[in-house]
Amino acid sequence: MPFARLATATTPTCHIGLGLAAIGRPGYINLGRSTDLGEDRSVQTLRTRTHELLDAAYAQGVRYFDAARSYGRSEEFLADWLKKRTDVDDVVIGSKWGYTYTADWTTDAERHEVKDHSLAAYERQRAETGELLGDRLDLYQIHSVTPESPALTDKELHARLAEAAGQGLTVGFSTSGPAQADAIRAALAVTVDGEPLFRTVQSTYNALETSAGPALAEAHDAGLTVIVKEGMANGRLAAANAPEALRTAAEETGLGCDAVALALVLRQPWAGVVLSGAATTAQLASNLHAAVVDLTDDQLSRLAALAEEPRAYWERRGQLPWH
Repeated sequence: MPFARLATATTPTCHIGLGLAAIGRPGYINLGRSTDLGEDRSVQTLRTRTHELLDAAYAQGVRYFDAARSYGRSEEFLADWLKKRTDVDDVVIGSKWGYTYTADWTTDAERHEVKDHSLAAYERQRAETGELLGDRLDLYQIHSVTPESPALTDKELHARLAEAAGQGLTVGFSTSGPAQADAIRAALAVTVDGEPLFRTVQSTYNALETSAGPALAEAHDAGLTVIVKEGMANGRLAAANAPEALRTAAEETGLGCDAVALALVLRQPWAGVVLSGAATTAQLASNLHAAVVDLTDDQLSRLAALAEEPRAYWERRGQLPWH
């Protein structure tokens, strides 16, 4: 398992990863992008920004980097960085297949990505990812599995994924939507020749959306590495938008709302890696303070009251504009 490498890391930030969703393409749904990225979002500008973030993350102990076929040119930017940083040999690299990026480097496309969990889509995107990341790819995840996803029942796809796993690739899945727990439990039941297929799960979990928690604990107990995405709820937990309880806890700890929000996730005993979705090096530095936040029982109780009903949370997320 590639994540076993993290067990020997000594830095407190080794269980915080860097996700490239926000910087691998010019348009995304995170709040505050106008401030974070400004007007210049050319390929070269975002390539440079990505490399600066990767440099800063690595220097501060981050050892997991997460991309996807649908994150614009994230795999390309990451591959370029790995080629330049020949000294970097202790990181875990993950990517995802199942969505195709269709925005053509614009922020106002009618559709930014198209979902397809078919075997044909896997084979095409696996080849595309392989062309860029080659043998540096450690983990390949099915992107945004839901309970109705054909990826949960396609035996031919399962056989191909198991074949890749037999060749040394770790196979995982990510989830999204109000029924994440159902998707996680269905995926845990997928086997090939009597052996579990998936070794990792990546799910949304944050102060506002906690519904996947029990299922993620089950996945952890079953031996999967749990990766948490959207710990900042696409910017809804950042200082400019944070609910009062989070702002108060941040003031009490003397750190940012982002650090407190991510610390809330890091303290979950099943959380193996918690992703930062930082778009600037300043955001990244603030996010990494999560590793040293110590929350009291009273603070935890107040923050627990922020949890929303899952359907309401995902409906709100679905209304966030691409910008």
